[in-house]
Amino acid sequence: MGIWNIDKFFHPEAIAVIGASEHPGRIGTALMHNLIRGGFTGRLLPVNPKYSRIMGLPSASTISEIDTRIDLAVVAVPIHQVPEVIDQCAAVQVKTAIVISSGGKEIGESGRIVEERILRAATSGGIRILGPNCLGVMAPGAKLNASFTAGMPNKGNLAFVSQSGGICTAILDMSFQEGIGFSHFVSIGSMLDVDFGDMIDYLGRDPAAKSILLYVEQLTNIRKFMSAARAVSRIKPIIVLKAGTSAAGAKVASSHTGALAGEDAIYDAAFRRAGVIRVSTIEELFDSAELTAKQPRPSGPRLAVITNGGGPGVMAVDAMARHTLEPAVLGATTLSALNEILPQHWNHQNPVDILGDATAERYGQVMEILSRESGLHGLMVIFLPQALTDPMAVAKQLVQHLKGRPFPIFAVWMGGRDVAGAIEFLNEAGIATYATPERAVHAFATLVQHTRNLELLKEIPPRSVHRFFFDRAKARAIVEATDLACGVFLTEPRTKELLLAYGIHVNPTRTADSFETAAAVAEEMGWPVAIKVLSPDITHKTEADGVHLDLRDAGDVREAYARIIAGAKRVNEKAHIEGVTVQPYLARPDFELMLGIKRDELFGPVLLFGSGGIYTEIIADRALSLPPLNGQLIRRLVDETRVAKLLAGYRNHSPIDMTALESMLLQLSQLAVDIPEIAELDMNPVIVKNGTPVVVDARILLRPSLRPSPLHLVISPYPSQYEVCTTTRSGLRLGIRPILPEDAELFVELFRTLSPTSVYYRFFRHMKSLTPELLAMLTQVDYDRHLALVALDLSSPTEKMFGVARVIGDPDLSHTEFSIMVGDPWQGQGVGAALLLNLLKAARKQGVEKVWGTVLRENTQMLRLGKKAGFIMKFNSEEGAYDLNIDLTTAELED
Repeated sequence: MGIWNIDKFFHPEAIAVIGASEHPGRIGTALMHNLIRGGFTGRLLPVNPKYSRIMGLPSASTISEIDTRIDLAVVAVPIHQVPEVIDQCAAVQVKTAIVISSGGKEIGESGRIVEERILRAATSGGIRILGPNCLGVMAPGAKLNASFTAGMPNKGNLAFVSQSGGICTAILDMSFQEGIGFSHFVSIGSMLDVDFGDMIDYLGRDPAAKSILLYVEQLTNIRKFMSAARAVSRIKPIIVLKAGTSAAGAKVASSHTGALAGEDAIYDAAFRRAGVIRVSTIEELFDSAELTAKQPRPSGPRLAVITNGGGPGVMAVDAMARHTLEPAVLGATTLSALNEILPQHWNHQNPVDILGDATAERYGQVMEILSRESGLHGLMVIFLPQALTDPMAVAKQLVQHLKGRPFPIFAVWMGGRDVAGAIEFLNEAGIATYATPERAVHAFATLVQHTRNLELLKEIPPRSVHRFFFDRAKARAIVEATDLACGVFLTEPRTKELLLAYGIHVNPTRTADSFETAAAVAEEMGWPVAIKVLSPDITHKTEADGVHLDLRDAGDVREAYARIIAGAKRVNEKAHIEGVTVQPYLARPDFELMLGIKRDELFGPVLLFGSGGIYTEIIADRALSLPPLNGQLIRRLVDETRVAKLLAGYRNHSPIDMTALESMLLQLSQLAVDIPEIAELDMNPVIVKNGTPVVVDARILLRPSLRPSPLHLVISPYPSQYEVCTTTRSGLRLGIRPILPEDAELFVELFRTLSPTSVYYRFFRHMKSLTPELLAMLTQVDYDRHLALVALDLSSPTEKMFGVARVIGDPDLSHTEFSIMVGDPWQGQGVGAALLLNLLKAARKQGVEKVWGTVLRENTQMLRLGKKAGFIMKFNSEEGAYDLNIDLTTAELED
């Protein structure tokens, strides 16, 4: 069931409101009233005989009695009746239904069973369900109020989706006061079917929604959400308030929604990876919404402030510092102009303090001067009530001089009764208003973060000169030789053996079951050594006196061995002690780091990086990220920690070899991708000495995984299964593989080989170069919905890209569009044919059913290629181009 059915939630032509059979019900009556009062112009079809008496409309007893097409059913019956109602809807080809009814999984097992019956009925009938336990939807532009919430929002460009009906009503009420409008207003309820991922996908394609606001208590299909958010956040801001940040809050949220909440730090990492901006409170969400709804988004962080009081100016600067912003530095021309109109003793910097005796005219003059400041990204105007200044007059000056500027303008009118009228005037004029400078700065910083996210997306990852070898067979053998039924900790030697299979640099480690053996091993390794307890039952070795360092002779080993055995028995007398491990002692490390993997119930494997050592939990310097990673993501992960500054070199400590650290994290990321059975992996400490990181201690907990690789991930990894080598009919040796973000430079070089005609055939417009945004979109792809294969020259000593073929699909992959681009020097040599054949095979394996494309009639070479591949071609006279279509469920593709 695709997202396109979701459009009928907002643009139905015929709505059936289905109320309880025994009585119309207050909710059903409210739904009918709201649809009528909202101005719905389509057909309204009540399904309850008593509605005819109350509403004066013809009514039916069941939906099957209605002899006209129904686009949307709004169901307000007791929840145990809903499965039968959905079956009736399916029988008359209804494709969307809003289920208002409560009493589902939020009440426990009995409700969960009812919801399962509803979902089975909807799935078999091809019906998309919004809810249950929701208020409904509103779309002011379509004059649709299919909810039982009183009042229709103002028309605007914000889309709001909330899991909580109570938050919906609160936001709606605040929006009336502040004059904020919405394109879509959605109470999503329990998300039995339609969830946040579906809504983001739909709203991302609707031009009426310029920004998306979410109130989230928990996420269900995480992979769908991440895929949708990563795609849509590139084109419009997504701002989320995630409730349940504390352990107690998560428990309450879980009880309320009937699903478990993940660790809050992991949500943070997921939102960052998806380009989603997170806020912490309702106030912050609403403040961000107001600025987004009323003003253009800032293109950068340079903010100027006008104030008639020094204190609020200082508060604004302090707030900027908390958000890593700095006041815009004013240019000489601006300062000179201000000097001409302001008293001599003004502060001559930003924030511009125009003093307590400022008149409305002085405000207006300063606004006009600052609005001309080159490179300004935002302007905040602060007003404090003064006996000599009329707040309404200043508000009118603001609207006169600043409304319609290309950067956001926002007002901070501080006070109460005296400024209330001016605030109302500003709201009606489309100016965002705030009670304090801190709230205004936070809203501005939130939108600046979206701008920064877009800048990061446009960065071209450097090409890696390293090629990694992963011994997947050896790693898999280690896992499969372990009884995972109850969860098993691998011993340190076995853990390091698994890490070595992925090329991770570990300190050589051997085992010994007596102090004599330990001393002999140490003699072979060379002194000094470290020895540690070897026991699957001892997790924290230090607490059991199980770690002894800098041992320099056999006597040291004898004493340490005895203390280790005694300490282990003291901590756990039933512990199975296999002996000790012996490894070289690395003295005076520059740094101690911790790297690890944690398998989260919702998000799958999560990677951890931070400060290591025995105090790691107290220092709590860590950053999280979701695999798979690349070099660019790794650098951002490291930069989020405090230890990152030390790693650059500090006093007499050498800087870390960042290439070696990046390699270790890439290897760890691939391990998380390939081995879903890893429940926990701690590499602590990872000692950095002379710039080189090496794993000194490590442990792995293995447990069964409910999903095989790569389905255990919430972000689709690089699909190596589509790598092939082939030779074209002209003798070109090609390596065909999925595109990587690091291919951006090769892609640009390929583009430069295209003639203007080839560019026009591919992009349907003339282009001399690729913009950073387009280059990022074409190389940084989500393999779940955008598969691109590149053809590389295997005969060249350096990588050279001959061509690219791609399919970009609907989120459900029901239909995908294909395109092919081959460099002019290699056209007509079989590159395009090889790419298209392998692309169609890969698309079919991904679950794609139909592939289509548009080819200009002048592009005869591509038309011949499409015909040979089995596409059905039909000329579109209006477009002057051919529509090509192929059904992969029946197509015969060459081997």
